[in-house]
Amino acid sequence: MAYDRTAMLKLLRPAMTRILTPLGRALVGRGIGPNVVTAIGTLGTVVSALLFFPLGQLTWGALVITVFVLFDLLDGLVARLGGKGGSTWGAFLDSTLDRVADAAIFAGLILYFIAGGDTLMAAVTLVCLIAGALVSYAKARAEGLGLTADVGLAERPERLVVALVAAFLAGLGVPYVLAGGMWLLALASVITVGQRVMTVYQQTRQQQGADEQTRER
Repeated sequence: MAYDRTAMLKLLRPAMTRILTPLGRALVGRGIGPNVVTAIGTLGTVVSALLFFPLGQLTWGALVITVFVLFDLLDGLVARLGGKGGSTWGAFLDSTLDRVADAAIFAGLILYFIAGGDTLMAAVTLVCLIAGALVSYAKARAEGLGLTADVGLAERPERLVVALVAAFLAGLGVPYVLAGGMWLLALASVITVGQRVMTVYQQTRQQQGADEQTRER
């Protein structure tokens, strides 16, 4: 299910669950379900990214977005506390809205670079946005074909951590950190797409070889 899909979230879960449990209970007590939590988290991320980043409020933007990104953990907690667990629809909605949130974060940074007249970094950040979407699509498409594509340097948690930490530090005045973060993400994301394409290619070749051996028998 989408609520347990990454190693990074699994490592964070024990500590964050203890912190978020009181809030989760409060939401369940008011009849708020996990899908609503997912939608609120996405809406908050989109609004924050497109409001703070283009205005140059990088530190505040990174902090507020981080709060809403934690809804990735809260929605699963609300589902468990409500006794319903994760649903197929909830998993689909969560994964789909994750793409919307990711696009908003990088779109906000692109607008920030454009406002500052830095077209090169706007283009690099656009590569981050497109390649990040392809990383997720490659995995989803492979799984839809009965294959796997879990390899790669830059999955969603890593991309978010690099982007938000870089934005936060840049807002504090640390030089070159945001540009360096975007270049790193662009390279890592492109490499990850290539890794997943090659992984799927190898699996299809293996399947083709197995099918040919079966027919020869």
